[in-house]
Amino acid sequence: MESLEQLHKQRNSLEELRTIVTTMKALSAASVRQYEQAVTALAGYYRTVERGLHVVLKNTASAPPVTQNTSQQPKLLQSRHRQRLGSIVFGSDHGLCGRFNEDITTFALERMQSSPADPNNHVLLAVGARVAASLEHEGHMVEDVFLVPGSASQITLSVQQILLKIDEWREQNGVHYVYLFYNRHSGGKGYRPTGFELLPVNLHRFHRLEEEVWPSRSLPGFTMNHEQLFTRLLRQYLFVTIFRACAESQASEHSSRLSAMQSAQRNLDDRIEEVTMSFRRARQNVITSELLDVVSGFEAITKTPSN
Repeated sequence: MESLEQLHKQRNSLEELRTIVTTMKALSAASVRQYEQAVTALAGYYRTVERGLHVVLKNTASAPPVTQNTSQQPKLLQSRHRQRLGSIVFGSDHGLCGRFNEDITTFALERMQSSPADPNNHVLLAVGARVAASLEHEGHMVEDVFLVPGSASQITLSVQQILLKIDEWREQNGVHYVYLFYNRHSGGKGYRPTGFELLPVNLHRFHRLEEEVWPSRSLPGFTMNHEQLFTRLLRQYLFVTIFRACAESQASEHSSRLSAMQSAQRNLDDRIEEVTMSFRRARQNVITSELLDVVSGFEAITKTPSN
């Protein structure tokens, strides 16, 4: 049986650990809200870009020719015979978030096998050291690893770096397909692994917006160069899509960590209760033992010697 002093130290250690878990819970909850707000704020702009592309493509049978890179004009009309795949997998740099990285790794590898590209001829970019380690553990070489943005305000820089990497893939490595893989925040404490074909862009989805009612009485139009407007809108579409994937992934990560911390707190509460009960029993045993010693001593002193 553990001594009273050992139980006291153990209870103090558990209390300190519970304080750390409570702090991490608060940080995760605040972070989830931050990235949820970023996704919500982006929704209106994303919708505006979609409608702009719909207007540009409304009476266009095919997309305008595009020849420059994505930092200036997205390169979308490459020949179909180059079927190399580039995958961008969003994960985390830190642990304590359950199976967050393992789930997206499993999903991404399965989806890559079913893509129209050659699954054995691909390049990987990991956003997050943990998901990079998970991919390498499964036997896949990661070409580059980007740090996860530390806040919503830092996502823009990360997206710009990813776009430059995509340009490099398409110009130097012959990548035709580009996929995004991330855990999509589904509200509460859950997330859902999601895959999205970023390139080539499916322009037909913008034509389908024709079925929706335009939100105002004024019919849209434009006066600037058709190809130039199309290219700029398409560049914004790529930017917003990657930004949203990164923000969704971050919200999912912190939501998963929040859930893990809540579970840890429940376990700690149970363990603290057990140790506290053991401490009280041990202290009661010590008090009882001391009382018995006092009573025995008193009886020994007051006992009348027999003749």
